[in-house]
Amino acid sequence: MRYAKEHKQETHARIVKKASVKLREHGAHGIGVADLMKEAGLTHGGFYAHFASREALVVEAFVYAMDRSIAAWRKKTETMPPAERFAAVVEGYLSAAHRDDPGRGCALPALAAEIGRESLKTRRAFAAKFEEMVEMLAEQISDASAEAAREQATAALATMVGTLILARVGGSGKLSDDILAAGRNALLTKAAPVKARAKRPATQNP
Repeated sequence: MRYAKEHKQETHARIVKKASVKLREHGAHGIGVADLMKEAGLTHGGFYAHFASREALVVEAFVYAMDRSIAAWRKKTETMPPAERFAAVVEGYLSAAHRDDPGRGCALPALAAEIGRESLKTRRAFAAKFEEMVEMLAEQISDASAEAAREQATAALATMVGTLILARVGGSGKLSDDILAAGRNALLTKAAPVKARAKRPATQNP
């Protein structure tokens, strides 16, 4: 029985992992339960042995994807000087590599619009993970109070998600690259004037 329980848990985790990729690639309603189960190497009939409903799978897959994004941010920044962490997250998020790989990227650009039309339970799960993402991003802002960092992180995340959505709509050519660059510049040029002034000779007027 112990083996059977562990095997079921492993199977459940595999379904969620596979579903998280496919849902980010195709949207919450772009792929059916039968296809999701097939991706996991299982039959449609076994679905309800693991999930109470399709919504339950969507929520778990979304949460899994968000947790992966937060973990990736932490790993990326943990050895960096504090002053470099926020920029590293923004640059990685608003990159061509992230734009071109939605199935393994952040779930927000792929699913947020659809989640907004789902049930209260699903929206609450989304809100909880969004809060975690905001808090994690706020931790990467080293030159602000906790309140100011949270506000900046919320605005930055909204900008990042919107930029990535538009960049994906724009394809993978110059327009899309320009959208990504504009998003990065909007978030990262705040400190540029300070650095520029620091390089001027002391006798030069500002």
